[in-house]
Amino acid sequence: MNEWWKHTVFYQIYMPSFCDGNGDGIGDFIGIRSKLEYLKQLGVGCVWLTPFYPSPKVDQGYDVSDYENVDPDYGTLEDFRAFVKQAHALGIRVLADVVMNHTSTEHAWFKESRSSRSNPKRDWYIWKEPVNGAEPNNWESFFGEKAWELDEATGMYYYHSFAKEQADLNWTNPEVKQAMFRMLDFWIDQGVDGFRLDVINNLSLTDCLTDNPTGPDGEQIHQYDVNQPGIRQFMRDLRTHVKRRGDIFLVGEISSDKLDVIRPYADDDLLDTTFNFNLGSMEHFTFDAFAAELGRMAREYTGEHLPTIFFGSHDMPRFPSRFGFDEAQARNLFTLLMTFRAYPFIYFGDEIGMDNYVCHSIDDARDIQGVIAYHKAKQENKPEEECLRALNQASRDHSRNTMYWSDAEWGGFSTARPWIGWQPQSIPCAEAQQKDPDSLFHYLAGLARLRTELPVLSQGDCQIECPAPQVLVCRRSMPGQKLVSVMNFSGRPVELTLEEGWSLHKTTLPGAAKLQGNTLALQAKSGAILLLNEKEEQA
Repeated sequence: MNEWWKHTVFYQIYMPSFCDGNGDGIGDFIGIRSKLEYLKQLGVGCVWLTPFYPSPKVDQGYDVSDYENVDPDYGTLEDFRAFVKQAHALGIRVLADVVMNHTSTEHAWFKESRSSRSNPKRDWYIWKEPVNGAEPNNWESFFGEKAWELDEATGMYYYHSFAKEQADLNWTNPEVKQAMFRMLDFWIDQGVDGFRLDVINNLSLTDCLTDNPTGPDGEQIHQYDVNQPGIRQFMRDLRTHVKRRGDIFLVGEISSDKLDVIRPYADDDLLDTTFNFNLGSMEHFTFDAFAAELGRMAREYTGEHLPTIFFGSHDMPRFPSRFGFDEAQARNLFTLLMTFRAYPFIYFGDEIGMDNYVCHSIDDARDIQGVIAYHKAKQENKPEEECLRALNQASRDHSRNTMYWSDAEWGGFSTARPWIGWQPQSIPCAEAQQKDPDSLFHYLAGLARLRTELPVLSQGDCQIECPAPQVLVCRRSMPGQKLVSVMNFSGRPVELTLEEGWSLHKTTLPGAAKLQGNTLALQAKSGAILLLNEKEEQA
């Protein structure tokens, strides 16, 4: 088996915000095709596309109304095929985002299901009778509302673990599994090389309706509506099915930030890997907690198992804003991203250091999660300032701002007003950074090249050390090659004593580090990559 993903740099494209190719203010496949050479220059080996299927977009495409087509906003199935063909010609693979937990209530399956209690597709979704005239249990959606919606026509409730327009599929029904596996086959036939599995541990596989407990903070603990019995067997079946079709990569989104919940889903017979939110979704950069998670990941993932490493996605604020990082710190973070033993994922725009989109009024908001939080605060009669604070705290719009391609109107994203507001960025645009060999873009591209040039970065063991306050060391080793990356996240210079034989290979900025004998001197907020001298190693 050619496990190509073990040598690949991944890049997430948030479909509506990457590049508009037809001038309607929404990103599309024509736009993505026009930027494939850019991605190749960056060193990207696989693009992860957020959902591009037909959708009412209540949850920006994660409410799918047709699994086997392309949303007109993004183009046609022919546009998709042309994109895949061109990407493959450049050596770039394609990862499709699939939502198997729920469909849009506009999907034909759900329309049939809700049409009558006796419809053949009634059992494709989770329908329950009222209990004492109310919801079947106390479950809340992950958006903070009640998870049950009454259908007046049939007098029963349907379950939705997210928005009420996203009805959960009933995975106790084998017909659902068969239909969804056929859907995966369809996209493999179109040339897809792998799947990102949305909230895959949320599938409802039993008839469990036990009330969820409430935590000390009054928030519901999602104990019985996730990680249900049978989920591991489902993932085995899924793996067996897609691996029959070839070298198809499977990465799961596990709805948890706890390593002991995430890690078991990447066992040999389950998924190839999972997203490590225990590290990637940290709300703030606290060095000790950050380093501790890295150390745990290095210890937990051994042998053929690798975690993922990422610091941005469509569901979280952009890392420069979230961590308060300037460009020097961003270079440190990218050094770690590309030298740690993991599958590296870049979120679009991170390569040039883009910062957050901020909602200054409810009219700026596009994300349903933020809109729900705003209206909930309004219902509680909170002042507008607090409502906006609630909106921005809950919103996922922060990272969904359009790509800053150039200094043209709308940042070069489109010739029309973008679907989400344009806000100026504090960094040079992508066009300027491509022309500047010392830019953040080119620094990251150089690191990506290093991953292809040095086998130790894809095959070597990994150790994490903290030899001084806010100084992180990542050691990689394999027979015949050793590498160490050193990142000083502090605001002051540091000196470290290294073993004999290391040579300075790359620094985050010119003059950021000096090696004299065995002493490595690092400037504040600077990093370096060193290689072990082969002669010293042989001696």
